[in-house]
Amino acid sequence: MKKIEAIIRTSKFSEVQAALREAGIDFFTYADVTGVGNEINKEHTYRGTVYDTSYIQRQLLTIVVRDINAQKTVDAVLKAAQTGEIGDGKIFISTIDDSYRIRTGEKGDTSLYNKEA
Repeated sequence: MKKIEAIIRTSKFSEVQAALREAGIDFFTYADVTGVGNEINKEHTYRGTVYDTSYIQRQLLTIVVRDINAQKTVDAVLKAAQTGEIGDGKIFISTIDDSYRIRTGEKGDTSLYNKEA
């Protein structure tokens, strides 16, 4: 099993969600996060008010999938989240040793919601 964590632009969340659904990945968690990136311009003026833009609002998606579904999950996020500009985000992949579905007690990759494809 693989854990895929993707930090994406908030504006791309709907597109990434649709791409994951199309890839057969129907279950993931997400959270609003704030980070610091390579953005050079730290201030932005809008209608006479100066805003500090050194803190970047993003979405963090956490997706646990069977090994067989890992690459198509990454491909879906890459395709939907990419704009070609600085700040598109990052994807991190790590190995999950085990998982349990609390409701049924199922163990291992059968406890995951995504089917093998």
